[in-house]
Amino acid sequence: MSDSVSTTVKVDGRRLRSDRSRQVIVEAMLQLIDDGNLVPTAQQVADHANVGIRSVFRHFEDMEAIFATADELWRDDFADKKTGEVDSNLPLEQRIVEVVAKLGRLYESNSNILKSTATRRWRSAFIKQNYAMYQARIRKDIQKALPELAQLPQPRQEAIFATLSFEYWDRLRDHQSNSADDSIATLTDMLETLLAAP
Repeated sequence: MSDSVSTTVKVDGRRLRSDRSRQVIVEAMLQLIDDGNLVPTAQQVADHANVGIRSVFRHFEDMEAIFATADELWRDDFADKKTGEVDSNLPLEQRIVEVVAKLGRLYESNSNILKSTATRRWRSAFIKQNYAMYQARIRKDIQKALPELAQLPQPRQEAIFATLSFEYWDRLRDHQSNSADDSIATLTDMLETLLAAP
């Protein structure tokens, strides 16, 4: 094997190990958040990833860089989990049920990462921008599933978007101790009322 080939193999091997270390660190961050530690420390991430604290900061400039990379990874997963479109030919009542159920499942399965993102967005322009992007995407999906919204006064539309937000879901689930099924029933009832009222 020539020196140049040997050097290339060594460099590629180091790069692969480096990429794998970064991946392990980011996955550790996401796992900690999913387990309920919404703002893990660098030491907690290092311990969970079974790497030294110096290794964490060798691969990432600071904690925000880890959160940013974790957010990118989660965003890909979020896109994969994205609920299917609601058939606009269905009766309004059925579309309401489907929209609420799909959002409820999405919020429920991503609850801790959404809480973590909401907690950190005030300190990170990157996370704040991504959070706004998620919100815009969910809003667009709701508008597509419920085109009747366009006929409502703007304050009523905003009330519906607020009702279908993660923040309101979290209030029902966490602060008011409702089950996921009861939260879905509550949101369905509210949405039917808001859309039916003159």
